[in-house]
Amino acid sequence: MLTTIKCKYCGKELEISDALQHEIQEEAVKNAKKEAQKEVEQEKARSSQLLKQLAGLTDQIRLLQRHDEERELEMKKQLAREEGKIKEELAKQFSEAHSLKDQEKEKVINDLKKALEAAQRKAEQGSQQTQGEVLELELEGLLKKEFPDDEIKEVKKGQRGADVVQTVIDKRGQTCGLILWESKNAQWQDSWLAKLREDQRQAKAHLAVLVATNHPKEIGLFKYVSNVWVVDRQAVLSLAMVLRFNLVNINYERRMNVGKNEKMEVLWQYVTGTEFPHRIEAIVESFTNLQTDIEKEKRFFSIKWARQEKELRKIMDSTHGIYGELQAVSGRELQTIKQLEEPKD
Repeated sequence: MLTTIKCKYCGKELEISDALQHEIQEEAVKNAKKEAQKEVEQEKARSSQLLKQLAGLTDQIRLLQRHDEERELEMKKQLAREEGKIKEELAKQFSEAHSLKDQEKEKVINDLKKALEAAQRKAEQGSQQTQGEVLELELEGLLKKEFPDDEIKEVKKGQRGADVVQTVIDKRGQTCGLILWESKNAQWQDSWLAKLREDQRQAKAHLAVLVATNHPKEIGLFKYVSNVWVVDRQAVLSLAMVLRFNLVNINYERRMNVGKNEKMEVLWQYVTGTEFPHRIEAIVESFTNLQTDIEKEKRFFSIKWARQEKELRKIMDSTHGIYGELQAVSGRELQTIKQLEEPKD
């Protein structure tokens, strides 16, 4: 009777009871392994399914995040656009407001500039007018002082004519002629000559003189231009003396030759010719040069006398100092010098 059996699982000879038990155990193990393998496979399948679901959820989350980011970005862009519009609108309003203010400021500035320019023009005109009046008064005062026998009349403002009319009167009280004086302290204008000639005709003056501070350089101290004497301010007195002298002489000759029309015609041609102005120029030049030399000599001797007086004062002061010191040392026993005892002026 067999008591052993070969195990179909391991091939060992086992007792029947052990073999059965072993077989049952092996079968259980095998089944357990299958179950475990099945569970493992199922777990793997579940894990794979979960991983797939997780991946899907991750993709959805990422998609949602991307959508959120896109929406946020779009919102930011929209906000930026709205902010830009608001800023643009505010800037426009600010610009318009400031544009009005700038226009107001510009208008005020332009108005002030115009007012300033008008004030400057008025001031310049007033200054020129004042300077002209000063020159006119100076001319009138100089003529009155130098020629007290003549009648010097100022032409009133608003009246047509020159500035001063000089009626030359000689020592015998005879009227010798008229000199018309016009003074200008402004930029030179050639039209002055034509106006002065017209004034001369209206006043029936024998001579017309234009005193100009800004005359052309070629005129020099004085020059006969277009039947008008143009003279610099510093040569007024010299020219006035010569013109007056000639008018007195011409009047004397005219009175001495009353009824002698031929000589008067010759005299008139002489006065209105070219030789007469040249002779006057020569006389005035000589007079002016002589006057200049006299002034130079006066200034030279004044300086010399002042310098000599100063040195003399130094000598006198030193002499008084020595005399006083000697008196102090000698106890005033030194013989008195009367001139040094007298008080100094």
